[in-house]
Amino acid sequence: MAFKPVATVMHEQDTVDERFADTTLKGRGRHDPCVLPRAVPLVEAMTALVLADHALRHHAQCE
Repeated sequence: MAFKPVATVMHEQDTVDERFADTTLKGRGRHDPCVLPRAVPLVEAMTALVLADHALRHHAQCE
């Protein structure tokens, strides 16, 4: 399994800081977030879909 690196958002975004004061956030350079926490459920779900698809195709062809 391979994943394309997630792109850094380079335009300014409105946000708040630790004291809930309004501020803006702007990406500088390349600081990609870790996609690992989202990757595991995505891979599991896609694997389940592919296996179900193949099982249905096999059943339709052989039964």
